[in-house]
Amino acid sequence: MTLDLWHTLVYVTPEDEERYMANQVRIAAGSLARGTLRAGARALEPDALARIFEQEYADAVEAAADGRTVTPAAQIERAAHAAGRSIDEARYFQELRAEVERLDFRRAPGAFELLRGLREDGYRIAVISNTIGEPGAFLRPALRSMGFDPYIERYVFSDEQPWSKPDPRIFLLALSAIDATPDRAVHVGDGWSDIEGALRAGYRGRILFAGLQEYGERYRSLFASSARKIPPADREVTHLAEIGTIVRELVPPRPA
Repeated sequence: MTLDLWHTLVYVTPEDEERYMANQVRIAAGSLARGTLRAGARALEPDALARIFEQEYADAVEAAADGRTVTPAAQIERAAHAAGRSIDEARYFQELRAEVERLDFRRAPGAFELLRGLREDGYRIAVISNTIGEPGAFLRPALRSMGFDPYIERYVFSDEQPWSKPDPRIFLLALSAIDATPDRAVHVGDGWSDIEGALRAGYRGRILFAGLQEYGERYRSLFASSARKIPPADREVTHLAEIGTIVRELVPPRPA
């Protein structure tokens, strides 16, 4: 089976999410402000530099909704080009990594119990995450320290692939990594791209998880604006504890 990451297995409080996304913009605007002005480019105020990056971020969100990846590196590069600046990308990502490391990640209630039970029944598990604001490489250490690695065989982050959810290819890649096929697979996620993508990929089951849908205002305004109407899911649940039974009904475990 495959699962979404943010607001499915892990989350931060809406207040922390809002602060984090504001700090992403602050870090980018600071990098642009420190950059070297290119010949012929005009100087811009800090607020204007922040708006340039925010537009690139919003464009990346829209691209993801179409299944196309615009990596964090491409976002800051495009923002630097639009601002007429040459920037120190290494320093930018160093500051962004530090911001990710300060985040108070929290495990979704019941996450370990769900994953442990499914693994004990022989299910293989991968995570598929659209990583727009930060590289997946910045998330792996946090997930490792939270104890997810014994249960999850493969993390598939969109910034490391040409595609984002809902493109079916990112789902099929994750399934291939755990030697699974769509006809015997279930996906769990909290949004449109999860259910739509699993439908396009031909999954046996699609579960909409609605238990952690308290979002920060910036997150909601950006990602809700790119979302389409969620297609029918096989089930909608508000507690992860409900999912194990549904998975076993949709795709019974193979005999030992």
